[in-house]
Amino acid sequence: MTASAPPTPYYDPYDFEIDNDPHPVWKQLRDECPLYYNDKHDFWALSRWDDVEAGLRDHNRLISGRGTVLELIKSGVDMPPGMILFDDSPRHAVYRSLMSRVFTPKQMNAIEPQVRRFCTDALDALEGAERFDVIEKLGAPVPMRAIGMLLGIPESDQQAIRDQIDRGQRLNAGEMSVARAVQTMEDSAAEGNYGEYIDWRMENPSDDVMTQLIHTEFEDHTGVVRRLTREEILSYIGLLSGAGNETTTKLIGWTMLMLGLLPDQRREVAADPGLVPNTIEESLRYEAPSPVQARYVKQAVEYHGITVPEGSAILLLNGSANRDHRKWGDTADDFDIHRDIDHHLSFGYGLHFCLGAALARLEGRVALEEMLKRFPDWTVDLDQSERAHTSTVRGWDKLTLVIG
Repeated sequence: MTASAPPTPYYDPYDFEIDNDPHPVWKQLRDECPLYYNDKHDFWALSRWDDVEAGLRDHNRLISGRGTVLELIKSGVDMPPGMILFDDSPRHAVYRSLMSRVFTPKQMNAIEPQVRRFCTDALDALEGAERFDVIEKLGAPVPMRAIGMLLGIPESDQQAIRDQIDRGQRLNAGEMSVARAVQTMEDSAAEGNYGEYIDWRMENPSDDVMTQLIHTEFEDHTGVVRRLTREEILSYIGLLSGAGNETTTKLIGWTMLMLGLLPDQRREVAADPGLVPNTIEESLRYEAPSPVQARYVKQAVEYHGITVPEGSAILLLNGSANRDHRKWGDTADDFDIHRDIDHHLSFGYGLHFCLGAALARLEGRVALEEMLKRFPDWTVDLDQSERAHTSTVRGWDKLTLVIG
């Protein structure tokens, strides 16, 4: 009797059962199939640290200008100007330089008092609560208010914009919806969403990012000195609003989950707030809020003896790379607030390193500090919690904490 061959690993980012816990599948890919091909959805995937890190730096062969979401690459649509996440050099460098003036660590630290006030407002209202949904009460409203404040969007309008972002990102199980992804991208920068704010700021300048985008002059990639077009401003604002809301919400959720599951580590952090920043870094490494980055293969490239053809779509599984034992050793799958982290890939790497990294770190740190001051002990009621399923971020829509 002949032994049958072991089954080939199968990874599908649209399969909700896999998405609930992709780490076992990602480990299979790393160990058995470091360059993976999915024929159902026609994409390649890299899962090991060295390959993913190198892929994130390979801006000539693996480009972002066709989109960094698999559905957008498959759509073949042109990316709107100003969507710096979906752009390549030299235009990307010019667009990025405009925003890098705003999202510096120094400038983000300057808004810490406002972010802390957002957290205290949310948590003080929960005094005496025995249980609550930490996403609804803290994880969603704090990033929403912070990015709204930076952009200059009135608080009265922020929730409606966030709700629209949430609806656009939702997946149906097993489905790669190209049409929905394109519509979501177009909606994020629609005139109706942000046009009247731009008009108001043109007449009433302030110290927010929107005013800066409207009035800043720059030299574009063709050598012309100009201001951003209205279309470019709409794209900028739509991208920042979406990214500034979703990823940090997921970071806060994962942090609260892991510390709820690991009470000894939570109590250690509560006793020593100096451990909070590294706890946030370990949370980012352990569960990347945005764990999958797509690229278009502009020029054929070889990995592990196999050529990925020009015109392909390839996924860089940064969430997998962050758990690769080749980088992190035998404890790669352990959550450890004391881990020595030189860098992880949750914010990307290279030219497309996340502009909002300093803001996300600030919000995650302050949210955890203020949470531990008021509620140093909690467990997680997973039966009363709900996962979020999107093609861009991974985390929780609802996470119920039981206090005490």
